[in-house]
Amino acid sequence: MLTSKEIMEIIPHRPPFLLVDRIDELEPGKHAIGRKCVSMNEPYFVGHFPGEPVMPGVLVMEALAQVGAVICLSLEQNKGKTVYFGGVNKARFRNKVIPGDVLTLEVEIIKCKGPLGVGMAKAYDGSKIFAEGEITFMVG
Repeated sequence: MLTSKEIMEIIPHRPPFLLVDRIDELEPGKHAIGRKCVSMNEPYFVGHFPGEPVMPGVLVMEALAQVGAVICLSLEQNKGKTVYFGGVNKARFRNKVIPGDVLTLEVEIIKCKGPLGVGMAKAYDGSKIFAEGEITFMVG
């Protein structure tokens, strides 16, 4: 398991934009499962939406991308580099993420050629799927 402090030693993201609280499983270069505990104190809830706080779907995808970045940057040859988000394909948002939800963030790298890669990503809690899609990235 990686704590938020250990995650920050791997990826450059910092609060309030660090969207992963911990990594529960990690196979560098291949697969990881992380967690995000969604709190009412998240800064985006001020305006999204007043009276009905909902985590923006793009931030759910960003949280998944950060787990993907941990996967890539945990490889010895990538230490100290940055992973850039290249795109999202086949994204589906199935349920709203609200304060109190605990997101399980699972990413599996399915293709990697040089600095470019693709990961299958899914955010869920038990059998409830919040979002899923294919994230593309480049290690720079």
